[in-house]
Amino acid sequence: MTKSIELLRPAQIRTALAECSLIYLPLGTIEWHCEHLPVGLDALTAHGLCLRAAEVSGGLVWPALYYGTGGGHGAYPWTVMMDGPEHLEALLRKTFDRLADMKVERVVLLSGHFADAQLEMIDRLQAEAVASRPLTVRATAVNRFDIPGYPPDHAGRFETTLLAGLWPETVELDALPVRTDGDDTPDRHDPSHPLWGVIGADPRAAALPAGPALVGEFAAKLAVFATA
Repeated sequence: MTKSIELLRPAQIRTALAECSLIYLPLGTIEWHCEHLPVGLDALTAHGLCLRAAEVSGGLVWPALYYGTGGGHGAYPWTVMMDGPEHLEALLRKTFDRLADMKVERVVLLSGHFADAQLEMIDRLQAEAVASRPLTVRATAVNRFDIPGYPPDHAGRFETTLLAGLWPETVELDALPVRTDGDDTPDRHDPSHPLWGVIGADPRAAALPAGPALVGEFAAKLAVFATA
């Protein structure tokens, strides 16, 4: 049976949650990730990891929320970033309230977008829930899993390899221009730079065949986090 709650009938939801009363809630954005990656990367990554973790731990996966806040990329092409967390927090609080009404015991927020403002928001919601709700809320983000050899980045080796392990058909390294500049600075906010928007290692250093193993390692760690 699918783990995606939007595809399930009420009786299927009740059966799954009777076995493990856990909902994974993936968070992301619509955000520029250079020319080689889809703009939905953050949410696609979070949703894919949640689905795989749910296969290990049990529970179900909520539809991904394709909005986020922070990171300084709000003016990039094909990016919609909230100016602050207020509307996102209100939406998530309402979701927590309704899930608590329906006797869900635990919710795990996984953010594929890990700008500081986003991380502060999910940590605040976790702390708030501890004090005010009957359900447990745990919050984390993809940059908080220590995977040797894959330091977190934006559209670089880390995010490219991880997405390739989930949605390989969405990654097109050949879309990146040939580099003749010799500039390997990891901070590329200049629109004239051939890797504009890539913060971290050149994504062409990505070991794309390693993607499935990387996803498996992430999913196993997420499942442990969700049930600890």
